[in-house]
Amino acid sequence: MSKSVNLFTIGFTQKTAQQFFETLTKAGVKLIIDTRLNNVSQLAGFAKRTDLEYFLKQIGEIEYLHRLDLAPTQEMLDEYKKQKGEWSIYEQKFLQLMCDREIEKSVSPELLENCCLLCSEAKPHHCHRRLIAEYLNQHWGNLNIHHL
Repeated sequence: MSKSVNLFTIGFTQKTAQQFFETLTKAGVKLIIDTRLNNVSQLAGFAKRTDLEYFLKQIGEIEYLHRLDLAPTQEMLDEYKKQKGEWSIYEQKFLQLMCDREIEKSVSPELLENCCLLCSEAKPHHCHRRLIAEYLNQHWGNLNIHHL
């Protein structure tokens, strides 16, 4: 069994920039993996891709990586958000998507050490970042998942 890996998750909504960046630096996060499909929206505020990448580096010396293979499809998002779909159906479809994409082969435990999965949802309960973390832990069995 390989050594355990600390993996964090965070959503930026309902947090001030100060809360967001202080939480990441206090946790010792070294890399943010942005799992959003759309990361350039004006609604993202300080978490808009180019701004976020700059702030992370300047404030916490945190690297930034955008991984579209960890994002839901537009169709899935629209079905869940715009058409007010059931979470259980979204969860099932998203987990199947992660399986089809075989993310456990394209992401490594080494990459995830002191890494934080980012999306917009304030809480992890109804968020795909939690599903990614749990999916990878099922495959590898060595993740300590911390929702910030």
